[in-house]
Amino acid sequence: MDGILGKKLGMTQIYSDDGLALPVTVVQAGPCLVVQRKTAETDGYEAVQVGLVEDNAPKANQAANGHFQKAGVAPMRHLVEFPVEDGSEAAPGDQFKASVFSEDEYVDVAGTSKGKGFQGVIKRHGFGGGRATHGSMFHRAPGSIGRSATPSRVFPGQKMPGRMGGERVTVKNLKVVKVDDENNLLYLRGAVPGSAGGYLTIQRAKRG
Repeated sequence: MDGILGKKLGMTQIYSDDGLALPVTVVQAGPCLVVQRKTAETDGYEAVQVGLVEDNAPKANQAANGHFQKAGVAPMRHLVEFPVEDGSEAAPGDQFKASVFSEDEYVDVAGTSKGKGFQGVIKRHGFGGGRATHGSMFHRAPGSIGRSATPSRVFPGQKMPGRMGGERVTVKNLKVVKVDDENNLLYLRGAVPGSAGGYLTIQRAKRG
């Protein structure tokens, strides 16, 4: 498998062999179970549907229960598909853990970023704002958003206030500093999207 599902536990620091303090994100990576094997003959493409095993199993409706029972696994809350090569031997019920990755590997981590609600242009887009003194009355406002008679409209994509965060974000090329196979933990150097407890998709990086 080139990927695994996980949950963000939080950030800490660990020390390298040469004494450097490394900022790391601790991720509960797996255990994961294969729920469905999709093939070119039945689905038009090659993939596996994978679920993250959690301590508190969710309640599922009748249709979902039938899907999980067909694979012989308990209901799971978080399911993701991973592409696989034609002829892969992955089958429903197969389990894999954090050991699919090794130390010093690089991974891409995708998750949902923290939602920040409705924000202005300074926080959302990094605008500089106006002067803060001498009664300018122009401090954190966006300023002009378009021209007048020509073209008499605001161009699409204009940076304006609006909803910030809560989006799908991928952070690429994070180094795997440590793999705790016994506890299914990955220590990734740097930050990953989302808050503690958020779901993550971790895949082997495609570095050029």
